Amino acid sequence: MSNITSSDNSERESFQQFFESWLVQQNRDLQDLIFASTNHKNTNTNHSKTEATPIADGQVSQMANGKVSKQLINQVIEHYEHYYKTKSRCVKQDVLAMLSPTWTTSLEDAFLWIGGWRPSMAFHLLYSKSGLEFEVRFNEIIHGLHSFDLADLSLNQITKLDELQTKTIREEREITEKMAKQQETVADSSMVELSHLMTEMIRDAGTGRNDSNGFEDRVDSTLAPKEDELEKILLRADDLRLRTLKSILNILNPLQAAQFLIAAAELHLRLHDWGKKRDARYDNRGISSLSNGGHATVDQYGECNS
Repeated sequence: MSNITSSDNSERESFQQFFESWLVQQNRDLQDLIFASTNHKNTNTNHSKTEATPIADGQVSQMANGKVSKQLINQVIEHYEHYYKTKSRCVKQDVLAMLSPTWTTSLEDAFLWIGGWRPSMAFHLLYSKSGLEFEVRFNEIIHGLHSFDLADLSLNQITKLDELQTKTIREEREITEKMAKQQETVADSSMVELSHLMTEMIRDAGTGRNDSNGFEDRVDSTLAPKEDELEKILLRADDLRLRTLKSILNILNPLQAAQFLIAAAELHLRLHDWGKKRDARYDNRGISSLSNGGHATVDQYGECNS
């Protein structure tokens, strides 16, 4: 597993191509969601002008189905499921490449958690969007009018989201701790011994006493179980990401789900765009890049310049 073969390179390249197509698909979904939610808001705005009677909390979910269909939400969810299904196959082929993706920008890399977005971040996104919508519809809400969107989360929804957030954070911490323990194994006795033997072998190469037969196999056999464990951790992290997304959507009504998915797609796509522009700006200055997208040089005095 540790050797970078042509097969591994092909797998890495194929996922990068898939990722680019995923961005296109996500943008299509974004436009569909915006169109549907805009029509929904227009319908509800017209309804509010003709009917100013506050609606009971139990009626909200029925009134909120409107123009945003459950079918559209399910379609977007299926696209996320396809993304993670494809990613899981690639993880099993080359976990190291998936943990250090070359298809993301340096800006995105700075916010990665085990090869992707941090699950608890989804709740911050939800409440940020909810707060912004609340500010826009404040006057309607204080008069008891339902907007049916993220500004209008019910007490029952908030309770369920709070419980889900607590559960998600707990599992996220477990995975984080497991990853930390796995990273510590890079300095276990087998690795320390192996690195020492490799150093001795390099020294012996200059004296003609180099005996490297079978050494690469030993390196592979030592690294293989570590990569296997990294694979399990990454797959578990991706599983939590997808489960968190689907669980949040299951609590929301279709319009709220659409707004949440819109916010998620906008943040992902714009962050990727900003990162590409930032990386290109540094590249255009003629500054040499580091191996994983860094853009800094060190002068003769040890000063880092950017």
